[in-house]
Amino acid sequence: MPMYAYKGLATNGKNVNGMREADTPKTLRQIMRKDGVLVTSFELSKGGKLQKEHNAKKAGLSKDVDFGGLFGGVKKAEIATFTRQMATLIRAGIPLAEALGALVEQLSNIRLKTAISEVRTNVNEGMALADALAKHPRLFDELFVSMVRAGEVAGNLDEVLTRLADFLESAQKLKSKVQSAMIYPAVMVVVGMGIMTVLMIKVIPNITSMFTQEGKTLPINTRMLIWSSNFFGKNILWIFMAMVLGGVAFTKWKSSKEGKPVWHRFVLNLPVLGELVRTINVGRFARTLGTMLQSGVPMLRSLDTAKQIVGNVHIQAAIEDAKKAVTEGESLAATLKKSGQFPATMIHMTAVGERAGQLEQMLERVATTYESEVDTKLSRFTALLEPLMLVIMGGAVAFIVFSILQPIMDLGQLSGPK
Repeated sequence: MPMYAYKGLATNGKNVNGMREADTPKTLRQIMRKDGVLVTSFELSKGGKLQKEHNAKKAGLSKDVDFGGLFGGVKKAEIATFTRQMATLIRAGIPLAEALGALVEQLSNIRLKTAISEVRTNVNEGMALADALAKHPRLFDELFVSMVRAGEVAGNLDEVLTRLADFLESAQKLKSKVQSAMIYPAVMVVVGMGIMTVLMIKVIPNITSMFTQEGKTLPINTRMLIWSSNFFGKNILWIFMAMVLGGVAFTKWKSSKEGKPVWHRFVLNLPVLGELVRTINVGRFARTLGTMLQSGVPMLRSLDTAKQIVGNVHIQAAIEDAKKAVTEGESLAATLKKSGQFPATMIHMTAVGERAGQLEQMLERVATTYESEVDTKLSRFTALLEPLMLVIMGGAVAFIVFSILQPIMDLGQLSGPK
């Protein structure tokens, strides 16, 4: 049985270290947790020598890289497919370098093919797989590299790669659901703006020109419509430029150090949409943390990576506070509860997992629960958004029609028999 040298925190907050036998890093953490020690780092003894878990430069997680997008031109689905195929080949007993060579031959994406070729060369030269992958942070971020390194240390690389593939596919599925839900509202907005632009610039001026020729006093709503039509017709280019500049300025503001917290808090406080955003972020956090802990990555490092996966700065701040509290020997569940950013169900399940020494399994259940809730909340959001947009567009068209018909009816009454 492997022997691990560990460092951790006791329940009284004191730093402790020692040696302990365990089948895997996951088993080590469970054993030590039952003894009242939270493992913060560990080393595996092989042949009388300690192989450090952190034996290479930590690969940075670019803030521009999101698990829901492209890895510098390589689709997330391609990374997931490569990872699963790699796990299958290693499980079949094929040497690592040979497995990488086989995958290089069948890759069609040139960017990914080039990167994996370099990884294979580095592995052939004696470099660890995690270190070779870390040289390509645009493709393999810190979560990926950390889990691979933990799998190499524990000797269960195939299992870790399978978990990674599951994680990537789950993240892609979640992103697809969100994108699908947003397509219809986006199309409605674009079509509605196009229709209103045509009405204001082309249709309304032609219809209302006869009203101005009569010289009669028009109803106020008709005058407002004519003024709006003239304003849009004369200033359409300036309006378009103002919208573009406004959009760019708003994007920069909500990404700035001052604007991001304000915008993120505003989004979290929105009805329906705020709960949807919170559910998505909590599910991603639980899935990431649970997957990394199951793969043998230490708690503090897992919290660091999981924090970067979350997209809301207030939830990130809560995770950072939890990391500091865990370092001081406090419970993860208790610290998350203090932040007020995490649902009660997750707090309760996390506390149960900590007490039972099954935190990883509980986090996986939390992630599954909240990912399923996303479907319900997305359906509720779109169900509210669709009629709201129809009401707004219908109200605008009704105002235009009424403003045109009212003076026509008035003219008919004036010209009729006395």
